[in-house]
Order: sequence, then structure tokens, then C-alpha cells
Amino acid sequence: MTDVRPPCAVRWLDGSGCVHRKRGASARVPGCLDIIDQARLPDELVRLHLSAPREIHDAIRRLSVRGAPAIGCAAALGLAACAQRFGVSDATDYLVKLRATADYLDSARPTAVNLHWALARCLAKVVPASIPEMDARLLDEALDILDEDIRMCDAIGGHGLGLLRTGMGVLTHCNAGALATGGCGTALAPIYAAHAAGYDIKVFSNETRPLLQGARLTAWELSECGIDVTTICDSMAAQVMREGRIHIVIVGADRVAANGDTANKIGTYPLAISAKYHGVPFYVAMPYSTIDRSLPDGAGIPIEQRPDCEIAHCRGARVYNPAFDVTPRALITGYITERGVLDHV
Repeated sequence: MTDVRPPCAVRWLDGSGCVHRKRGASARVPGCLDIIDQARLPDELVRLHLSAPREIHDAIRRLSVRGAPAIGCAAALGLAACAQRFGVSDATDYLVKLRATADYLDSARPTAVNLHWALARCLAKVVPASIPEMDARLLDEALDILDEDIRMCDAIGGHGLGLLRTGMGVLTHCNAGALATGGCGTALAPIYAAHAAGYDIKVFSNETRPLLQGARLTAWELSECGIDVTTICDSMAAQVMREGRIHIVIVGADRVAANGDTANKIGTYPLAISAKYHGVPFYVAMPYSTIDRSLPDGAGIPIEQRPDCEIAHCRGARVYNPAFDVTPRALITGYITERGVLDHV
């Protein structure tokens, strides 16, 4: 067995400097959201301590924290940090500010369903009471969301391990590991589980244009844990499959429609097409909460448009820069969730 300790992307830091990843009386000391600034990886490992609505919104928007589960955890903890600083004495004023702050944080990114889900769950737990009691309920719920995410990642890893065997080549896209969740990841969770079990697994990480989350983040966290990882350009995936180096593809998801159509980082859709052509199983790993039953299919999934500056090189040329694409259900072999490996959602 190999001891694997992936980085903690999201946590609560109380005013005395203690780190918390689950609820408890000691976690109710006023504190802040503590995240790794992923925009500075892999060159620098810097943690940000955030407690103001604008800085939390900006951190989500500029991808200092990213990945649907991590965004949800960060938003919930961030909302608790903001509430501790409202400076009001009336429960009604507190609840008005709480809803306004939640709405503001919810506007940071439109595609990841976990952002809205986590904030709505926190709001539902806060009922009129004393200010300290409302603060405590809010923080307890946020820490429950984080703790559940950690356990959810472990469960996904355990279920996904059954799809792997020693000597396999695994291709992944973007970053759906510890940096994208509260725990050890979704798409990378089976890889961490396999490594811990002593499997010889070779990971191929698409660089993931245009922001290189695969080359910067997935490659960084896997190599930090001693896992064999090779970075390839997105356009190389089909060739690597044809060479027989890839035995399974596992990707994450930001939102899954009721029929199984899946939104993930741009470039996932052509990867699924290539996998289908080459007979390579294509799995989506995600928490069950990522399924949006209100959307019958992927056509209704909102697709975030990123700033032109991320890909603009030629002055005068127009830019089209969607952050996500939607992979049709017909191209997906199955879904790895905390409930098991499912052939449909």
C-alpha cells in the first residue's frame, strides 16, 4: 500500500490559526475560507485567506478555486466567513444580507451546478435566531458539505478502482482531482485509490487548452504524490489511443442533464468521440448531486464564455472562447458516483 496525501484545496481556518475540515465547537471561532490559489500553480504554492464577498467572488471567477465540488465547498465556507462579518444585530437584517451575499456569490460562474446547490443548502439551514446561533448553523452546514465531499471522493475512488487494473493507461482531461474537490477528487479518485493499492498505473493528462489545467494542475498534484503522469497536447489524444497506450478515459463533470448529457471542460466532447472510435471506455466521475434533473438534456446547460484575452493573439480577429462543451450520453460508457458505477443517471 502507498501512502497518498493529495493537497487540501479547500478548508476552514479559524481565528486562532487552526484548520478545520468537519464541524465541531472549536470550528465556530470566527475564521475564513482557506484555499490554494490555483492560478499560481505549479510555480508557486500559495494559500489565500478570504472573508469578503468580492474577494471570494473574484477567486471563483478568476479560477483561483475551480472544479464544481471545490467551488461549492468554497462558496459555502465563504458565505459563512462573510456572515461572521455582517456587523448587524437584527436577525431580519442578517437574513437579508445573507441572501444578497449568496446571490452575489452564485453569480460568479454559471455552469457548475454545485455552486448554486451548496449556497441554497446553506440558506435553507439558517432560520431566525440569535446572530451567534445563525453563524454557527451556517458554518456547521458549510463544514458538513466539505466533509461529505471528502467522503464522497473516497467512495468514488473505491467504486472506480474496480474499473482499473495494474498496467493500465488512463487518460484524463482538465483537473478533476484534489484541487477540484474537497477531497481526493472525482476523475482522479480511482487513480489515487489504485496507487494506494500498489497498482502500476500510467496517467496521460491532456494539457487542456486554453488555461492548461491538465498540464499545470493535474500533472502537478499527481507528480507530487509520486504517480506516473505524462502530459500530452489535447490534439494528441487520438494518436495516443491509436498507439494502444490508453485503456480507459475518466473525466469529471460540472453538470449532468437528466438524460446523461454531460458538460465538462472544453475539449471533452472530441475526446469522447475519439474514445468511441478507438473502442476505449469513456467514464464520467462525479458526485450524484451534479445531476440537474431540471434539464431534460444537454441543450439546456448554460455554457460560460471566458474572456477574449485568454486566447487572443491577433489584433482584429474575433474570439469565441466557451469554457465547456457537452458530451452526448451516447458517447459515455458509464458514470462513477459515490453510489456506484452507473450505466445511466
